[in-house]
Amino acid sequence: MTFLQYVASDILAKHGTDLSRIAVVFPNKRASLFLNSHLAELAGKPIWSPAYLTISDLFRKHSCRTVADPIKLVCELHKSFTAITGTDETLDHFYGWGELLLSDFDDIDKSMADADKVLTNLRDLHELDDVSYLTQAQKDIIRKFFSNFTDDHNTLLKERFLKLWSHMADIYHDFNRRLQEQQLAYEGALYREVVSQDDLDFNYDTYIFIGFNLLQQVEQRLFTTLKRQGRARFYWDFDHYYMYGTQSQTPHEAGHHIGQYLGDYPNELPPDCPVYNCFAQPKKIHLVSAPTESIQAHYAGQWLSQKHRAEDGRRTAIVLCNEGLLPTVIHCLPSAVEKVNVTTGYPLAQSPAATLVTQLIGLQTNGYAAQRDRYRLHYVNMVLRHPYLAFLSPLTASLQKELNEKKIYYPSRDLLAIDEGTGLIFRKMDADHQNASLLQWLCDVLQAVSQTQYTESHQFTQESLFRVYTILNRLLCLINDGDLQVDIITLQRLIGQLMQTATVPFHGEPAEGLQVMGMLETRNLDFDHVLLLSCNEGNMPRGINDSSFIPYGIRKAYGLTTTDHKVAIQSYYFHRLLQRAKDVTIVYNNATTDGQTGEMSQFVLQLLVEDPHHAIERQTLRASQDFTPFHPQEVEKSPQIMDKLLSRFSLKEPDKQTPLLTPTAINRYLRCPLMFYYTYVHDLREPDINDEDVIDNRVFGNIFHEASRIVYKRLMEKSHQIVASDIEWLLKTKVDIERAVDEAFRTELFQIRDPHANFLPELNGLQLINREVIIHYLRLLLDIDRRLAPFTIIGLETDVLARLTINGSITTTIGGRIDRLDRIVKDGVERIRVVDYKTGSRQPSPLANVDAIFQPESLANHSDYYLQTFLYACIVRSQHPATPVSPALLFIQHAGADDYNPILKFGKNYIDDVANDQQRFGELLQQTVDEMFNPALPFTPTADRSRCTNCPYRQLCSI
Repeated sequence: MTFLQYVASDILAKHGTDLSRIAVVFPNKRASLFLNSHLAELAGKPIWSPAYLTISDLFRKHSCRTVADPIKLVCELHKSFTAITGTDETLDHFYGWGELLLSDFDDIDKSMADADKVLTNLRDLHELDDVSYLTQAQKDIIRKFFSNFTDDHNTLLKERFLKLWSHMADIYHDFNRRLQEQQLAYEGALYREVVSQDDLDFNYDTYIFIGFNLLQQVEQRLFTTLKRQGRARFYWDFDHYYMYGTQSQTPHEAGHHIGQYLGDYPNELPPDCPVYNCFAQPKKIHLVSAPTESIQAHYAGQWLSQKHRAEDGRRTAIVLCNEGLLPTVIHCLPSAVEKVNVTTGYPLAQSPAATLVTQLIGLQTNGYAAQRDRYRLHYVNMVLRHPYLAFLSPLTASLQKELNEKKIYYPSRDLLAIDEGTGLIFRKMDADHQNASLLQWLCDVLQAVSQTQYTESHQFTQESLFRVYTILNRLLCLINDGDLQVDIITLQRLIGQLMQTATVPFHGEPAEGLQVMGMLETRNLDFDHVLLLSCNEGNMPRGINDSSFIPYGIRKAYGLTTTDHKVAIQSYYFHRLLQRAKDVTIVYNNATTDGQTGEMSQFVLQLLVEDPHHAIERQTLRASQDFTPFHPQEVEKSPQIMDKLLSRFSLKEPDKQTPLLTPTAINRYLRCPLMFYYTYVHDLREPDINDEDVIDNRVFGNIFHEASRIVYKRLMEKSHQIVASDIEWLLKTKVDIERAVDEAFRTELFQIRDPHANFLPELNGLQLINREVIIHYLRLLLDIDRRLAPFTIIGLETDVLARLTINGSITTTIGGRIDRLDRIVKDGVERIRVVDYKTGSRQPSPLANVDAIFQPESLANHSDYYLQTFLYACIVRSQHPATPVSPALLFIQHAGADDYNPILKFGKNYIDDVANDQQRFGELLQQTVDEMFNPALPFTPTADRSRCTNCPYRQLCSI
């Protein structure tokens, strides 16, 4: 028999079936549904039901004031703080510790403590002269604490603490006065006001209090008043074993507290009733460790399929110590579970409605360049991808596709607002009333989404939209009333905080089906089968912290709530849940990764160490580790594959001036023929989408290349020859270098190609750092060339091209783009250099000879750099048969040395002219390309499996 069944039986025995003049008071609402069901079952006939109240309802019914919402309270507290202290502290800075101060005031009132004495000036030790109301232990605690604030122990932190503390009592009284004038209160103030009244008028003849444990002083005062009037009866739930056991820090410290306050056990339940003794009976407990949270959720499905747990319906409970497991647990429930009652509610922050609001706020804050009235594509993409916005406009998908294909990284409002739906999404905010305008816009978008045909037929969507709308609308009202005056960052944090704590309730019949709940919802309820998930320290007990302006010593001395009390309460919930259960399984996460400590709850550890009565069987869950061997297979060059290959690379237009076969393709084949096959035969490429204007290595290099092109183009326009004086002028003035870098940012990062668009988005912190680095590199390059001058630049970003015959029958073009082609004179010898800029830090060691360029093992030493530059140099050499041509890799980061020479080497010798190795290079190139197009040779995987680790095609090779 459960605790509530005993209570129901005793109520009927003592009060009969007419319970209309009785009020039953619970700590929470859920237990009332179960008690009402038990009363109906045990009576066997229609009865007059009692009134059901929570303790909060009981207090609020006896006050004419209303408990204000937390945001309103902090706003009013801020007004009192500034008025009393005379500071101009903004609400943005005050809000965080305003919540802390409000919590302290609430605790003072619920503990019926004298605020003036608790918040006394610490310097005035003489105020301790009259402390007759304190015990000797309390006096010792306070004097020990105050000794830290003598003149001998001053620090800046203590001074600031004392400055605030000296005003706290005045802030407390002014704050309560403000609320009183508005007929508002915080919960502790309302409770205190109620129990301070001498003429409380109670509506019912009898008040039955069920399942309370650690009582606050205001609750004790109310209970005492009703008990003296003979109108109160009490039922609580604990057993003799823990009430009189020898354990230290017993979990039923709360029971001791009630027993001391009310005297001996009241006679509502007989002393020999099993309600007291059931936990003392030995039981078997399964303690299971698991390596991840997800495995625990999947284990719940397995657990339910055993011992008729699923069939036992409401007698089975899955208790989530970590309520973040709820979505996964719901998805893992077996089909045998026909009815489920979820009491915790779905986390609102995990709903699509909350995600939409977060993305919309991001669009109007980080994603909006106000000075140019443009949006950042990354944030536009996030919003347009949201599934709900497709209901507002059928054009969102096509709009997103157009923006990304054209690489419009900073689209204007005119380009985005193409119909009524997108017009609403990209509506302009009122800059003079930014917060109100933002909230009103968010409410309008949510309202529009909720009225679409799809959302009207989906209850969860409607409910989550309504919950978010309610939060935003409340904030809007506070702003319009002038209470909430914060900046956009604080507003954004508030919205996130409120959504994080809110839930979407599940509707159903609470007294039927499997019960999935948090620990608080288990109060007063009993189950035959109990599964506790994620029972780790930090989850159970949960949320135990001592954040307060009132130090621990003062709190303990004046009877305020301490962490000891909080732990005792949750310990009571834990042990009370287990005491009548016949089948208990406790699961905890034993992993020490991803922020997990792998530590079981202290309550579970207490069972293991101090409790010899129960057999605790320990088990471990292990993740399934099915190993899929990685055996990439070669691909034969079938006629279909050869057709695709030849169609891509064979020259069909004799006058075509673009290369079909590039060094990149050849290097990819040398790295791994299968990689070449996926890339060029099936055209499977990594997505080239950079909508976040993030500067990775590729983008960094592109910006540098473009900036250098702009600078040297201007130098070439000034004179046919680059001379030292022109470079020195550039280095001295700096302006042209910075303009060139900004222009490169505009075209290469933000993809703004219009030469007439005088628009450069405001750079963020990382972009500014990269800008300075690129400017520094460009100055290094110019300084190198100053020492080299005079010289002539033949071309910048110049394309070179040559014809190549494959296997004697197929003609293609080969070549690419040279960063810089210049003509220098050194030691009296004129030479052409094919220069490739490199912004990376790793400079390759010289290859041994030309053969090493085509050896796959040389790729680890960047032989791909050699192949590209050497190929370009050979093409240039064929175009300038009378002039030596040297391949050069100019590594900017290593170019500061006076003797730096970017020309490539074979061994220790510089390649002063590619003509010396051109024939051998041509033979090896022809051999490699013929192999690539030879139908008899399959595309084979690389022999070096280390290259497969980060290969984008790895999964395809595993099929």
